[in-house]
Amino acid sequence: MVGVQVGPASSQVLNLEDSLAELELLAETAGIEVLATLTQNLEAINSRTFIGSGKVEELKLLAEELDVGVILFDEELTPRHQRELEEVLGKSVKIIDRSALILDIFSQHARTREGMLQVELAQLEYRLPRLTRAWTHLARQAGGAAGRTGSTGGVGLRGPGETQLEVDRREIKTRIVRLKDELEKVREHRLRHREHRRKTNVPVVALVGYTNAGKSTLLNTLTNADIYVADKLFATLDPTARQVELTSGQTIVLTDTVGFIQKLPTQLAAAFRATLEEIAEADLLIHVVDVSHPNAAQQKKTVLETLIDIGAGDIPVLTVYNKVDLLSGEELEAARANHENQALFISARNGTGLEALLDAVGRELLTAYTALDVLLPYDQGQLVSVFHEKGHVQSLEHTGKGILISGYIPKEIQAQFTPYLHRANKRN
Repeated sequence: MVGVQVGPASSQVLNLEDSLAELELLAETAGIEVLATLTQNLEAINSRTFIGSGKVEELKLLAEELDVGVILFDEELTPRHQRELEEVLGKSVKIIDRSALILDIFSQHARTREGMLQVELAQLEYRLPRLTRAWTHLARQAGGAAGRTGSTGGVGLRGPGETQLEVDRREIKTRIVRLKDELEKVREHRLRHREHRRKTNVPVVALVGYTNAGKSTLLNTLTNADIYVADKLFATLDPTARQVELTSGQTIVLTDTVGFIQKLPTQLAAAFRATLEEIAEADLLIHVVDVSHPNAAQQKKTVLETLIDIGAGDIPVLTVYNKVDLLSGEELEAARANHENQALFISARNGTGLEALLDAVGRELLTAYTALDVLLPYDQGQLVSVFHEKGHVQSLEHTGKGILISGYIPKEIQAQFTPYLHRANKRN
């Protein structure tokens, strides 16, 4: 593994040692055994070889001495970095950056057709600018998906003077267009499902958190589901939704989502747009934090920053500290003292604190909404649509004076309905 500290350590989410420890966990998840680690402090990244020329020679000698097959970089390498390093280090060793490693893990763990399409798109968009003669026919190799989901078209047919590399680039670009078209259909399908859920007035609560924080275990425990769970990074990729009844008797849809990680490849965020929209459209987010992890604070910060990046920064968040079963009594007391008074501490594995969690979810949903009865004139059809789309309708009646609606709406849009409050049956 190769890690670089660029500039002051305070500018990084994780320090170099912790970031490399996470990279090693990623390597283990991908089935790679780490034999040695090389680090360097730099004022700026080397434009040619990422690390300094002397460090490259040191890396070459170490790789030859240990007879390694893979060199992992803890940052994303540019296409130029990749080419220059391959020239110096030779073709016998494979150079993989953090982004490529995460993409490989996603490829191994994708189970549904949607997941496979998303991962293949991310892989091809990552590989296209890095394509060399050594990386030919990638459109037919990426996850094996091209062969399953359709022909790439024109495989092996060259035009006049066209090189194999140009053929491969053209085929990959064609495949990318087709994948985006298929994923757009998935996005539209998800949109219809979300619209249907809104019409049934069932709030949507999304589980978010750093990878391996315990989201799938929590969903399994709350819903008696059988979602795959493993003590490793990115064990599950595909979103899963289940109905849950709160202690108040209210029903919600609880959605599990892909875990976040620092330095998440931009290609993945783009490819998983349809999935991430499940988060952005939720009424409430449950942020699951692994309280037993030494970098829990940094992981929490990464998740909150990612939520902003995907357009979910304004959604109410309920923070839940999971895995208290892994703490001693003293450690748990220290954790409680170091976090906000209203923080929830649970164990998704053994059920500790889950009733309090369901109570808190019910309170949070009510806090974000206000109950009201309105009598909307028939010429205010737009407001009727807003109530259906943004709020939760409990009853609707057509009267001689207009449409009488009772239900809950988000507090931030309450002012739109104030002129039409039904005074005879006003609830708040």
